[in-house]
Amino acid sequence: MTSKVTYIGELRTTSIHIQSGTEILSDAPKDNHGKGEAFSPTDLVANSLATCMISIMGIKSRDLNVDLTGSTAEVTKIMQAEPRKIAKISTVLNMNLEADDKTKTILERAAMTCPVMLSLHPDIEKEVTFNWK
Repeated sequence: MTSKVTYIGELRTTSIHIQSGTEILSDAPKDNHGKGEAFSPTDLVANSLATCMISIMGIKSRDLNVDLTGSTAEVTKIMQAEPRKIAKISTVLNMNLEADDKTKTILERAAMTCPVMLSLHPDIEKEVTFNWK
């Protein structure tokens, strides 16, 4: 088992990661009857894309002996109304690294082939921007 999700009422869940015990709270968004006081399930999907991309780049950066510490990702999720689903995820990766073109290409390709990117439905538009130092 990877995680255990418990519905705690008022359109809110708590998820426990079995291996680490880390907890994530999720809430329905305000535009879908919720309070919007925590990440919504679709927020978590969009956020997962960014964390996966930057983590895979981190793994690859070790092979290249470069340090991505301090790099950030800015995530914007756009919903579609009918049917209600994620229409687009925009991710801006601000890389805290001065790198040559070869290193940038290797790291960008790693990001674009991360497991979450490859798992998302092809109908979801994925817009990715890399900003290098």
